[in-house]
Amino acid sequence: MDKGVEKPRGQFRVILLALVLLVAGCEQSTSVETKGEKSQTPSAAELFDRGALRAIAYGGYRSATRALVPSVNEIKEDLKILSGLGFTMIRTYNTQQFDETRRIFLAIEALQAEDPSFEMYVMLGVWIDCAGAWTDTPNHEGEDHEANQREVDAAVQFAKAYSNIVKVIAVGNEAMVRWAAAYYVQPKVVLKWVQHFQALKQAGEIESGIWVTSSDNFASWGGGEGSYQTPTLDALIGAVDFVSMHTYPFHDTHYNPAFWTDTFDEVSAQAPQADVSATMARAAAYAQDQYASTKRYVSSIDPGKAVHIGETGWASIDNGFYGPDGSNAAGERQQQLYFELMTAWARAAGVVLVLFEAFDEPWKDAKNPGGSENHFGLIDGQNRAKRVLWTELDAGALQGLTRGGRPIVRSDTP
Repeated sequence: MDKGVEKPRGQFRVILLALVLLVAGCEQSTSVETKGEKSQTPSAAELFDRGALRAIAYGGYRSATRALVPSVNEIKEDLKILSGLGFTMIRTYNTQQFDETRRIFLAIEALQAEDPSFEMYVMLGVWIDCAGAWTDTPNHEGEDHEANQREVDAAVQFAKAYSNIVKVIAVGNEAMVRWAAAYYVQPKVVLKWVQHFQALKQAGEIESGIWVTSSDNFASWGGGEGSYQTPTLDALIGAVDFVSMHTYPFHDTHYNPAFWTDTFDEVSAQAPQADVSATMARAAAYAQDQYASTKRYVSSIDPGKAVHIGETGWASIDNGFYGPDGSNAAGERQQQLYFELMTAWARAAGVVLVLFEAFDEPWKDAKNPGGSENHFGLIDGQNRAKRVLWTELDAGALQGLTRGGRPIVRSDTP
């Protein structure tokens, strides 16, 4: 099967420019006080064993700007919903650029105080930028050392303070793939910070059971074109505790569409709610092929090194490349089938799958509400559970739980 091609996620990348502009207005402290004795919780190795862990990417922003950080109580609402759906790990993306991450830990701690059996762990993202990121002249050979150091330092503080909650530290998010043109770095930068965290583990500064990785596109891990397969990448593969790779057949329905369009029948193309089971089976197989190619390369460098999927998802709505005037990939039925197929495959293969994502986040493409980047969530901004959750919702999984004081309802509710 053809491998995916590098693809710019343009709308998302442009909106992320707001990150730099908003930091100056979000000067809330990220310092944390080291906590006392913590109850014993499973190590990352135990959680990831046999791929039984259910994990999901989480951002709790409910408006079209990240200047409005969700409160601890709002995050508690979200985490209760995710727990009700069976998720026990959330993935985050930065440590101190906004105050959400600190509030996530406060929310988990409060929920555990209310109910000692409440279980939620964190795959803690550390955002990494190149020198001059988000400007007209990014320098991809260097890094924004001061900004990256702040991210790393905050991660260390969180890992120390919440050693019973932080189970994975992920250095960078799509930080090495070249279509991340606004901020990507060379693998040597990610390797440096991975080695830094591993040294802290060795020295006993942070919990030795925490796994350290980097979350990146499958191609960045050697699963695609050969230009990524370098000695520095090989060293990085050896340095991480597991490889966290991303796969997005959804985007390749536009950028590399052969698997999608070759036999995509006219009925499905004209009727978004038509049965597209065969097409979605090919999409899932495409993702699995990217996993296999990445696994092969990783195993050639470090036999036995685990590879898990740190991010994959499918949008339910789009008014651009993936909508009715494009590949027509977006849709609740398509999202449902993709998640069901990928979850079943991952469980059988012993692979942990981090679904992207929990809730729709309108800030991601604030100027285009109908853009796909705003619609990857399982639950939309109006508290409507998309089709993928209907069975669990009908079974009462979220009975009595609310978001913003309102219950979660099916997306087909009038």
